[in-house]
Amino acid sequence: MSTSAGKKIDTQAVDAEDHSSGSESEREAPPDAGASSAADNSKKKKKKKKSKAARVASALLKGDQKIPDAMVEHVLEKVKEQHPDNPEVNAEEVRKAMDMMKLMDYLKGNVAMGGQKQEAGTHKFWKTQPVPQLGEEQPQEDGAIEPSQPPEQVRQDPYSLPGDFEWSTLDISNSTEAREVYELLSQNYVEDPAASFRFQYSAEFLKWALMPPGYHKEWHIGVRVKSNKKLVAFISGVPIHLRVRANLLEASEINYLCIHKKLRSKRLAPVLIKEVTRQCHLKGIFQAIYTAGVLLPTPVSTCRYFHRSLNIPKLVDVKFTYVARNSTLARMVRAHKVPSEPQLRGLREMEEKDVEAVAELAARYMKRFKMVPEFTLDEVRHNFLSGRGEGEILNGRREGQVVWAYVVEDPKSHKITDFFSFYSLPSTIMQHPKHALLEAAYLFYYGTATAFEEGAESSGRLKRRLLDLIGDALVIANEARFDVLNALTLMDNHLVLADLKFGQGDGLLNFYLYNWRTSQLEGNQALTAEQGGGQGVGRGVGVVML
Repeated sequence: MSTSAGKKIDTQAVDAEDHSSGSESEREAPPDAGASSAADNSKKKKKKKKSKAARVASALLKGDQKIPDAMVEHVLEKVKEQHPDNPEVNAEEVRKAMDMMKLMDYLKGNVAMGGQKQEAGTHKFWKTQPVPQLGEEQPQEDGAIEPSQPPEQVRQDPYSLPGDFEWSTLDISNSTEAREVYELLSQNYVEDPAASFRFQYSAEFLKWALMPPGYHKEWHIGVRVKSNKKLVAFISGVPIHLRVRANLLEASEINYLCIHKKLRSKRLAPVLIKEVTRQCHLKGIFQAIYTAGVLLPTPVSTCRYFHRSLNIPKLVDVKFTYVARNSTLARMVRAHKVPSEPQLRGLREMEEKDVEAVAELAARYMKRFKMVPEFTLDEVRHNFLSGRGEGEILNGRREGQVVWAYVVEDPKSHKITDFFSFYSLPSTIMQHPKHALLEAAYLFYYGTATAFEEGAESSGRLKRRLLDLIGDALVIANEARFDVLNALTLMDNHLVLADLKFGQGDGLLNFYLYNWRTSQLEGNQALTAEQGGGQGVGRGVGVVML
């Protein structure tokens, strides 16, 4: 049901394998392909090209892995419309760019990869679950799909596993068991389509992500081989106070569904999902939030990944990004250089004394968005301080540090006016002769009191403040020797991504709600007021999934 940037869901084993989360790819889209996603110039052209788009989509959905000639021609037309003076653009170059970024979802702006719509129709498991089904009309009002059950009506016995396996409750506070989860995820969890990168979850990260205040050990569910007790599958849940529009839900955030690669024909995923659902029901929790890079029934929103390159030579070397046409490596390095020091006066690392002020600021700021977590003081303390690591700061980080949180304190009033945070989630670089680890940071929660000033958004003051704030986050991330800072088109990120030189990635992240109906929320695309939007890109989603 959940995760973060660059995650790819396994769909090979069963229809339900993707109840975990993540996007299809973590790498940045090649710059040459940017023109292929340009919008039509007029309504007339748009109407005309829809019929062509339908024919192209039809070709894609037949399962042919080669990009159809019709699609190449269609994209070439758009590129020539946008860049009529560029003689180098031809069909071969377009196809090459599309192949590089696996742009099979080009005409499906809300789908992570081509063919997903076809796959979604075969998700038999999801047809049995209380989730909105594909093709349903937008609901007229929000509400649960199935009613909650009294405790005595919830199934009391675990679901049955194949004979060679047994259930295991994982104690993440136990270093040995945390290591088992780490090793399972490191070797079998999501990786990009080219199998070049795979997430590397440290024991410190798992404790931070899976042990928030009020967590339930019973929601950390493993499957072991009976004969040798080897951990071969895992799924987790943590409690979350989730506001969806005007409704406050006591829900679970479901994450890290992982099954050993050799066991993906055993149909363990549906059983894991049903078992974590049962455990949530036993605690009186009947709603959940989760994410996936693939199309399941049915996303409440979709966000796109953007990547701000910091260590350009390394990112190019490992093929995370590319040297743009008519550019050089040296020119890219100069263009992406960040200041040597933060620019905001009063910026400092968040401390224990700041917890109440940050909690108040975050609560006010998050009212800007439609689907958000509501944090208690303990949760603010945990999210921003518990993962600080140990010892002195060396090269911008402490030993075992997971999260970086900073506040801006007004020098005169000593009030906290702003805060930002990001967390570390590196990826193993597969089979590279020089580099073993991609040091990736992910933009987490932030807020600024500027948003509460009258006319701040229309005048551009909010954007300027966020540029300063997230700009300083880039400086801190660079000091800590991260290679890239990743962000999604949620919250107010859209306001600053282009100006701060974030590059559009080729990964999408779909957000899902379990046992709850609500109309679409604005993610990577703006919606009209009639569609439930009207505020702008990203403003529907204020949840950052780990």
